[in-house]
Amino acid sequence: MQISPKIVKQLRDKTNAGMMDCKRALAEAQGDLAKAETILRTKGIASASKKASRATKEGIVASYIHLQGKVGVLVEVNCETDFVAKNQNFRDFVKDITLHIAAAHPLYVSREEVPGSLIEAEREIYRAQVKGKADGVMNKIVDGKLDKFYSTVCLLEQGFIKNPDQTIKELLNTKIAELGENIVIRRFTRYLVGEPLANEASLASAEEVAA
Repeated sequence: MQISPKIVKQLRDKTNAGMMDCKRALAEAQGDLAKAETILRTKGIASASKKASRATKEGIVASYIHLQGKVGVLVEVNCETDFVAKNQNFRDFVKDITLHIAAAHPLYVSREEVPGSLIEAEREIYRAQVKGKADGVMNKIVDGKLDKFYSTVCLLEQGFIKNPDQTIKELLNTKIAELGENIVIRRFTRYLVGEPLANEASLASAEEVAA
C-alpha cells in the first residue's frame, strides 16, 4: 500500500526512529500509526536486548543548569566507542536526559537501585491501604501500586517529558537501535538550591523521632 510522507513524519516525530524504519513499520502495520509505533518499539527492545551484554567504556558526562542557576544536573551516559560518543545524535539524547532529570526529578536510574528497605516500607503502606481484601487481590493491588511508585522515582520508567507516552527506557532502546551500540545511563546527580543534603535530612529525621 501507499504510505504518505505525512504519516511517516508523524511516526518519526513520535518515536525518533529513522525515516526508512518508520516507512517499513507503517507498511507492516498496513498504515496503522499505533501498530507501527508498537512494531518500532518492539524492534528497539529486541535490538537493545542483543547488545545489552556489550561493554560500555566510552561516553560523556553532561551538565545542565536550569531556572537561573536554581537547578543543576550532572549525568554520565556510556556507549561502546568514542565514535558514537562524539555523534550528535548521541549527544542530543544525553542533553534530553539532563533536561528530563531537571524537570522530572527521578531518584534512581532503575528499580534495581531502589533500596530494599524503601521498597518494603512502600509495600507496608500499600498493604495497610487495602487491608481486609483477599490475599491474591491484595498482592495484585500492592504490585500495581509499586509499579506506579517505580514509574515516579526511577528514571528509566518515567514518561519522557517531551513525549509522555514514551518511557526513558523506550527512548534509550530507540537510540541503541539507531546508533548500533549498547548505551547505558550509568548515574546522575540533581542539585536544587536549598535542598537538604542526605546527611542533613537523616539528622532531621532522627531528631524528629527523638522528639
